[in-house]
Amino acid sequence: MVYRIGEGFAPSLADVQAALEPVQFVECGASQEKSIGWVPPRGEAHGPLVESVAGQWILKLMIESKAVPGNVVRRKADERIAEIEAATGRKPGKKEKRDLMDDVLLSLLPQAFARQSSVIVWMDLENRRLVLNAGSQGKADEVMSALMNVLAGLSVSLIQTVTSPQAAMTQWLLAPTEDEWPADLTVERETVLKSTGEDAASVRFTRHHLANDDVRKHVMEGKLPTQLALSWDGRVAFVLTETLQLKKVQYLDGVMDESGTDKNEDRFDADVALSTGLLGPLIDSLIEALGGEMELGAAAADPALPNPIPKPVNSSAVSGTAAETADDEDPPF
Repeated sequence: MVYRIGEGFAPSLADVQAALEPVQFVECGASQEKSIGWVPPRGEAHGPLVESVAGQWILKLMIESKAVPGNVVRRKADERIAEIEAATGRKPGKKEKRDLMDDVLLSLLPQAFARQSSVIVWMDLENRRLVLNAGSQGKADEVMSALMNVLAGLSVSLIQTVTSPQAAMTQWLLAPTEDEWPADLTVERETVLKSTGEDAASVRFTRHHLANDDVRKHVMEGKLPTQLALSWDGRVAFVLTETLQLKKVQYLDGVMDESGTDKNEDRFDADVALSTGLLGPLIDSLIEALGGEMELGAAAADPALPNPIPKPVNSSAVSGTAAETADDEDPPF
């Protein structure tokens, strides 16, 4: 997920390190449902919380949560309610029932298994770009809340392009020849098409040549692409979504070997340098293929733009966290 960093945010590496230190990750306590904090992205104990590699800053947020099945909590609470009714002859009220549910949850949390997930944050201050390896908006919102709570002056907005990703993907699928595809980008063999009608019909093509009349027929009937597999410059494969997310990012054969680092050595620096060195130009090419970036507040030139232009998010406007979401894909570095 790619964000534009607002003007005026220019901290030093030491500033970011100092801001993250008070909110380092600590595992959940016995009766704690969730814990969020920053960890060394290199993976070394007591290492820096922000790493700078070739001018690119890398941070890592750790999220740990405990979950107790709701049916278990309700069953235990019902047992306590039945005991109260039997002992006193009265039925607990709504507030008392809620308190009982909370008590039961707290008593069961020490027995629950903790589940951990992490999100990589890549900050490219030279190009005023922030990238998260979060595959859902809920997880991204959670990370951005944690980031803005510690970095004063940070404001971001999701990048919006003149042509919406869905409109562009539709054009590429309808193209009569591959020559109509954008430079450096190749349509691969996977897409998801969904109807905008009441039936919400959908069709998924996997390992299927997409430049054919069968796919075009579905598009002409009103099924629009929500996901499309692409490759960039023969080096990186990914799936573009209608909301300008890049999913399933994979480096093609031989690309990661370009680092020249011995596999037994610490590959962190080499992998970050190579990954950011590839993903940066990829994002630039993709934005160019979508007509360029739209200025914040400008009217949409493309009537197929699916979402309104978001207002910038700043640290003073963020409070709370998003709901827990499914696991995201592995980071590209």
